[in-house]
Amino acid sequence: MEIREFQVSDTEPVIALWEECGLTRSWNDPARDIQRRLQVPDSLFLVALKEGKIIASVMGGYDGHRGWMNYLGVAVVHQRSGVAATLIKELESRLERLGCAKVNLQIRTDNIEVQQFYSSLGYSNDAVISMGKRLIPD
Repeated sequence: MEIREFQVSDTEPVIALWEECGLTRSWNDPARDIQRRLQVPDSLFLVALKEGKIIASVMGGYDGHRGWMNYLGVAVVHQRSGVAATLIKELESRLERLGCAKVNLQIRTDNIEVQQFYSSLGYSNDAVISMGKRLIPD
């Protein structure tokens, strides 16, 4: 497996992956999310490839205070094979090199299986409430 930074030519395969994984929502246009992410140049939007085909992605970010992890998706046929853990470890390593002390992520409350996965990697539930406000409708 190869891990590399996202390239613009990865857009359609990554969106297809996100759709396969159930990560897309009607209120978030994935193409616009990618365009917005590419406005912040860094090495934190990663894809994993096997035999030249994208099998996983994670969109990381760092604001100088906290790291963030979004859109972690692994092709169904490759799930439970260590791909996600490997991709997360690479993102964590890159964040740590930037001086990031903590990484955050959000999981939908009904997604118990994913909560258990992150717990197995050392993540824990923070005593916070996640709030948001849409500034630009998609």
